[in-house]
Amino acid sequence: MFLCFLAFNGFSQEKSVAGIVFDKGSQDRIAKVNIVNLNTGKSVYNNLNGVFTIQAEPGDQLIFKKQDYYNDTVKVENYLPLAIYMSRTAIQLQEVTIKDSLLSPSAKLALAKKQNSKAYGTLANRDLLVTPKAGGAGGSIDALWNMISREGKNAENLRNYIEQDYRQDVIDYRFNRALAGRITGLKDKQLTDFMQKYRPGYYFVIKASEYEFIASIKTNLKRYLKNPRAYSQNPLTSSN
Repeated sequence: MFLCFLAFNGFSQEKSVAGIVFDKGSQDRIAKVNIVNLNTGKSVYNNLNGVFTIQAEPGDQLIFKKQDYYNDTVKVENYLPLAIYMSRTAIQLQEVTIKDSLLSPSAKLALAKKQNSKAYGTLANRDLLVTPKAGGAGGSIDALWNMISREGKNAENLRNYIEQDYRQDVIDYRFNRALAGRITGLKDKQLTDFMQKYRPGYYFVIKASEYEFIASIKTNLKRYLKNPRAYSQNPLTSSN
């Protein structure tokens, strides 16, 4: 999946820090992570997009907790963004992607637009400062908007961020494990390795016919089997 990191910077009087939590192995965002400020005792959970905001200031220590993951402790150095990568306590032999079965890319895009309505409504072209809501994941959308404003950016940045996420979802939706596994016969770690090295570009995914798409996977399978240790290969198409 496409990885995009946005900078958060809290008002000094609010002394808040925000960021996003990722799975270190898959690079997917992790939801329902408990974040605790060890200095103040303040505790919040991040939202379904992996975004969090918590009252903190330089010198505070934040601990990130989630079942099946090792705890991660981070010292706050400033009010700049935090990208947290948590490691699983056990290796997953087979990935099960739930989000794609629940929402199509277009449905997820519509939901993202609804949740971030400030970037698509009457305020879309304004650089507006909005005070984050106090207490946990509920204020993460406002925190995201605040970050853009305080960095001198506008709603276009947020719309671009959402669009990039959508494009990665489109790729994942079509270039999925079930299809790639059925065509290649690869499994588990070998299948993951193949899919990472031969991930197609967005424009190829939306333009290729079913025949062209499957043919490209088969062609790249031959390249992969010939040199499986190659760190990177040519994508499915030159148009990325």
